[in-house]
Amino acid sequence: MSLEWERLEREAAFEGRVFSVVRDTVRVQVDGEERVTRWDVVRHPGAVAVVPLFDDGTVAMVRQFRYPVEDRILEIPAGTRDSDEPWEACAARELEEEVGWRGSRWTALATIYTTPGFCDEEMRLFLAEGLSAGESALDSDEHLEVERMAFEDALERIAAGEVRDAKSIVGLHLARERLRSESRWPPS
Repeated sequence: MSLEWERLEREAAFEGRVFSVVRDTVRVQVDGEERVTRWDVVRHPGAVAVVPLFDDGTVAMVRQFRYPVEDRILEIPAGTRDSDEPWEACAARELEEEVGWRGSRWTALATIYTTPGFCDEEMRLFLAEGLSAGESALDSDEHLEVERMAFEDALERIAAGEVRDAKSIVGLHLARERLRSESRWPPS
């Protein structure tokens, strides 16, 4: 299948604190057939998520109220990148702000698109090790509790349906696979 596209017009539909929405008019040609269509796209500066792994084999997760799903959910620490902020610096900042720890060893696990059907958000997932105490500094809209648990317990919570956050599921599984590939699983 051959696909060609061209953006004909972009209109700002919404400008928010964290993201914006644009309405694009696009000419799409698929296998010689041409159509003009409209796309509403959420534009996001990008985000990071961190699997903080302690020397004793535990991980830190946060239970945080997420208004869009009207629930307090269990997830790995994460946050939005400031424009042009280096990805690893953002991960380090978010880890310390949300859980009060600093990492000395960082491993990039993956780059993912969170919801590419309507959003351009790119998220980088990291494993943080060599943790030492730092200072948390929550944003005014963050209300969270840190929960530290055995890494295996976090994976069991995924299997039990308690962890439903996609970045957390992907991040924890990728961190486990990384540790396995380095013959460090299970962590102790």
